[in-house]
Amino acid sequence: MIAADALANAAAKLAANGIESARLDARVLLAHVLEKRPGELLGRFEISATQMAAFHGAISRRLAHEPVAYITGHKEFWSLDFEVGPGVLVPRPETETLIEQVLLEFPDRMSDLKAIDWGTGSGCIALSFLSEFPNAQAFGIERSSDAMAFARRNKARYPFGDRLALGERDWRDSPAGPFDIAFCNPPYLALDDLANAAPELRAEPEAALLGGPDGLTAYRVLAPLIAERLTAPTGRAFLEIGAGQSHNIIAILASAGLETLRIAPDLSGTARCIVARPQKTVGISGRSL
Repeated sequence: MIAADALANAAAKLAANGIESARLDARVLLAHVLEKRPGELLGRFEISATQMAAFHGAISRRLAHEPVAYITGHKEFWSLDFEVGPGVLVPRPETETLIEQVLLEFPDRMSDLKAIDWGTGSGCIALSFLSEFPNAQAFGIERSSDAMAFARRNKARYPFGDRLALGERDWRDSPAGPFDIAFCNPPYLALDDLANAAPELRAEPEAALLGGPDGLTAYRVLAPLIAERLTAPTGRAFLEIGAGQSHNIIAILASAGLETLRIAPDLSGTARCIVARPQKTVGISGRSL
């Protein structure tokens, strides 16, 4: 069959079943089956019966609302390729905002930094950070054994992965530090938000998405951990947040002695990353210490 015809038929089928990104998804899946880049699908060329069968299988999985990244087994983040699959959160472009902000706070790429990444998942944040800072080290904490398996594989794929230590444990059982940087993309969907989310999102691990009844449970756990483990006054925390949550999260951080420096938007303009630091202590003279 001609590849262009197969692509058009698959896109139409996906669109008819309510898949909003039908054309893009069909193109990505066909490129995956053919082991090509999506941009290489231009022109008219034949695909074999074996390839067509594999493409039909991939489209069937997408029709069942399985995330495209789970079907291909890969997702790009910060121009790096990460293995993903059922049991781990799919890296998203908006999370790259955390990496953008750490580059603003620490412009010296040769800095000898130590970072902790709570809920490291696929390892995309920690490994992207290490790719930019050749003298840095990172520690990734992950409670899920399924997610940790992906983090370990992704760590092994890159030479700078040698500077990433991984621990499968509860967040509260993380190294004492001190750390210069704290990362976290915590679960921040409220219960009602998750119930009404797209089926593709609900296919991802609930523990990586659900932040309790109000979406803020993880931040209440994180705030004292960050305060204990950041090096004052240069320590910085970079936390992903959901839309409309910034006011409450700023208050949670403040209650643990953390000062919010700014809230950075993602490319869509949505408030996405809180940058915070330990509050400066004030001595008897009134001067900051």
